[in-house]
Amino acid sequence: VQLQASGGGLVQAGGSLRLSCVASGGSLRYYAIGWFRQAPGKEREEVACISNGDSRTFYRDSVKGRFTISRDNAENTVYLEMSGLKPDDTAVYYCATDFAIKVAVTTASDCYYGMDKWGKGTQVTVSS
Repeated sequence: VQLQASGGGLVQAGGSLRLSCVASGGSLRYYAIGWFRQAPGKEREEVACISNGDSRTFYRDSVKGRFTISRDNAENTVYLEMSGLKPDDTAVYYCATDFAIKVAVTTASDCYYGMDKWGKGTQVTVSS
């Protein structure tokens, strides 16, 4: 199973984008999916995560209220809706999973735990 992120682009500050994470060769519905980003010269950071089961969501503080993670199991896709974009959001965005069924996800750490299966990223550039 391979993941592929798409939907990135160039947008002005305050604009919006919707990223998609699609799986080929398997279903995403059973797994927690995380969105991560990495800006030039910086370490990769967690952005948002959605659990399996009850689709509980978790966000880093800097994107709360601006980003929304969701899943459409029928489309086998996880989305990251981004609004109110800022130049600091500029980065390559990746989706990832661990392809493991988590029994209980109650914290962000639970959600992100073990994610080591990465898709190709998509570039998001926010101009000021």
